Amino acid sequence: MVPEAEVRDVLVELQRLRARVPLLSGALAASTDGLVLAHDTPDVEAEGVAALTAAALGISIRMTDATGRGGFRELLVRGDNGYIATYAAGSSAVLTLLAEDRINVGRLHLEGRRAGARIGGLVDAALERTERPATARAAPPRPATPPGRTLPQRPT
Repeated sequence: MVPEAEVRDVLVELQRLRARVPLLSGALAASTDGLVLAHDTPDVEAEGVAALTAAALGISIRMTDATGRGGFRELLVRGDNGYIATYAAGSSAVLTLLAEDRINVGRLHLEGRRAGARIGGLVDAALERTERPATARAAPPRPATPPGRTLPQRPT
């Protein structure tokens, strides 16, 4: 789980994003398995959007794999009343933006990609810090070599 301090930083990033792009009606950061990390989504159920984002992400990843397009980067859905855009945010999170129909889609992508990169950096760094102590304790000790002997080398 992401520590509380980083969750606050993610929320601040979402709020700044909504302030920079006036036609955004909501912003949500979630884990790739559909758990809400932070959200600024008035009048929208964040938990439901996060769960649907995880489902759409699963399909998107399968589509990019099946068509040889590489790893998932973003998904754009257009409805009668606006857009839903989802961006990769590091290795374990996604950013979903809700935008009005009049939004400049180029600006949406520009701001969404930048915010996704920043949020991904925050989340990945936090997860790395929380996982590092556990893996450091679990690492086996290095074998000692007797004096005058070296470890065998593979031929090059």
